[in-house]
Amino acid sequence: MRRHHLDPHKGLGQNFLVDHKALRKIVDYAGLTKEDTVLEIGAGLGSLTRMLAKGAGKVVAVEIDHHLVPILEEVMAPFNNVQIIEGDILELNPVNLMGEKPFIVVANIPYFITSAIIRHLLTSAVKPTRIVLTMQKEVAERICAQAGDLSLLALSVQVFGIPKIGVSISASAFFPPPKVDSATLKVEIYEQPLITGKQLDMFFTLAKIGFSQKRKMLRNTISAGLHCSASEAEELLKSAGIDPARRAQTLELVEWKTLVGEYESWLEKKKTTVE
Repeated sequence: MRRHHLDPHKGLGQNFLVDHKALRKIVDYAGLTKEDTVLEIGAGLGSLTRMLAKGAGKVVAVEIDHHLVPILEEVMAPFNNVQIIEGDILELNPVNLMGEKPFIVVANIPYFITSAIIRHLLTSAVKPTRIVLTMQKEVAERICAQAGDLSLLALSVQVFGIPKIGVSISASAFFPPPKVDSATLKVEIYEQPLITGKQLDMFFTLAKIGFSQKRKMLRNTISAGLHCSASEAEELLKSAGIDPARRAQTLELVEWKTLVGEYESWLEKKKTTVE
């Protein structure tokens, strides 16, 4: 960057991964073959892009910073299997970028938009088969949490796939070094989410309600969120085999799925009553 008289853009959350060993670990963890097409988000100076290009059949590298795109094009010039796209991944449709063929996401992403990027990828009409993201270690650990310590983010990922942390990366591996340690999270995406169709929308509705005040008992959050009486909320929870005094973070994903089914029936009954 110094050669081009550029400094990392703080507003874009730029922390470039420059440690060769860390980059190699990430690519190895991604498990790429020459049959794979990779979407890289935030290609930056091309350090990771080069390794991806050597291991995959094709790489689509997205970079938002127009100052970095010419550098990236220069660095990647020797490779004929890399397509560089200037743009904001959150404003780009993965279907338009990747078509309908299977693809894998591998990226070192700006930490402040981690949740937004994950949501964007998982709610796309065509989803990646695998996501490998380097992020703040604490966030990666939260995504992998189990019942008792679950969050809305963890549920939002685990309904679509199996998350696992495979690589820990110290701050010194980056330029400039972030104030936190990092980890590479891999999510193997299910062919179909554990909850599908309109029930998936219902799941997110209930989960957002449940976690809106996670210190409160579910009978209270459900009652307030669904604008129903406490007794109705209690009845709904009990019909799903859930103690109304429990809190959202204690529920396993399978319990949320059961609750969604009961919620759908509950809505149908209310609709019938009104008619």
